[in-house]
Amino acid sequence: MEFSAKQIAEYIQGVVVGDENATVQTFAKIEEGMPGAISFLANPKYAPYIYETQSSIVLVNKDFEPEKEIKTTLIKVDNAYESIAKLLTLYEMSKPKKNGINPLASIAASAQIGENVYVAPYAVIGEGVVIGDNTQIHANAVIGDYAKIGKNCIIYPNATVYHECRIGNNVILHAGSVIGADGFGHAPAADGYEKIPQIGIVILEDNVEVGANTCIDRATMGATIIRKGVKLDNLIQVAHNVEVGANTVMASQCGIAGSTKVGEWCMFGGQVGVAGHSKIGDRLNVGAQTGIPGNMKGNQTVMGSPAIDAKLFARASVITKKLPEMYST
Repeated sequence: MEFSAKQIAEYIQGVVVGDENATVQTFAKIEEGMPGAISFLANPKYAPYIYETQSSIVLVNKDFEPEKEIKTTLIKVDNAYESIAKLLTLYEMSKPKKNGINPLASIAASAQIGENVYVAPYAVIGEGVVIGDNTQIHANAVIGDYAKIGKNCIIYPNATVYHECRIGNNVILHAGSVIGADGFGHAPAADGYEKIPQIGIVILEDNVEVGANTCIDRATMGATIIRKGVKLDNLIQVAHNVEVGANTVMASQCGIAGSTKVGEWCMFGGQVGVAGHSKIGDRLNVGAQTGIPGNMKGNQTVMGSPAIDAKLFARASVITKKLPEMYST
C-alpha cells in the first residue's frame, strides 16, 4: 500500500515540510533510508543522518530545526517516536490475518471457540477451554484445561497456558512463554523437600504482552496477577502470588520473587532482581542490574545493589573507581 505525505500527516496530526505528494510504501531506519521509505528522527545522535538519508519522508519532532539543506520531505509531529509507532501499528493491522481451524490441531469437544479464530497445526486446546473471537493460536501452543483466552489475542508457537489460567483481551504471548507453571514452593522435610501444591492460577488482564521464554508462575493459593497494559520482555521470571501493577514495563532477565507487589507505571531495566514479599510503589524507575531487597517507595529512580538513589549511586561509582589509587597512597 502506498501513502502520501499529506495522508500520513492527516493521520498523525503532523505538518508537512516539503513535498506533500511524496509517497512511501515501506519503513526504514534513517541511516538505512531508501526511496519510497518513511523513517523517523527522535534521538538527537541520529540527527546527522537526516541530511544524507535517501528516505522519501522523515518524521521529526516539531522543535527540530535543520542546520543545513534537507532533501527529504519532513513531517513535524509532537512526538516522532510515538507517531512512528502509530504508523507501524496501522501497517501491522493491515496485514491479512489467518483464520480457520487446521485439521491437525487437537481441540477437546468441550472447548468453546469464538468467531474468526485461527488454530494452527499441532496446537492443543484442552477440556472446557474458552477462546475469544479473532484470537490466533499458533503451532504447538498448548492451552490447558478450563483456561480462558480473551478476544484478539495472539498465542505464538510453543507458548503454554496452564490449566484454569485466565487471559484477557488483546494479549500477546510470544514463543516459549509459560503462563501458570507451578510456583517454587517446597517445604524442608527430614529426607529432603516436600512439594507444596500450587493450586492458584495466573490472571493476565487486557493489553498485556509477554516476551519469549518468559515464565509467570501460578499462585500457591489465589492468583498471580499481571494488570492491564503490562509489557514484559523476554526471559523474565515472575514468581507465585506476585502482582504487577498496570502499565509497568520490565526489560529482559528481570526476576520478581514470590508475593511481591509492584506498583503501576514502573520501569525496570534488564536483570533487575526483587526480593520476595516486597512492596514497590508506583512510578519507580529501576536501573539495570539493580537489586531491591525490600519495600521501596515510588516516584524515584534507583540503581545499585542494594538499590539507592541513582544520583547517589553515580557519585559512589566514581569513588569506587578511585579506590585502588586511594589505597596505594
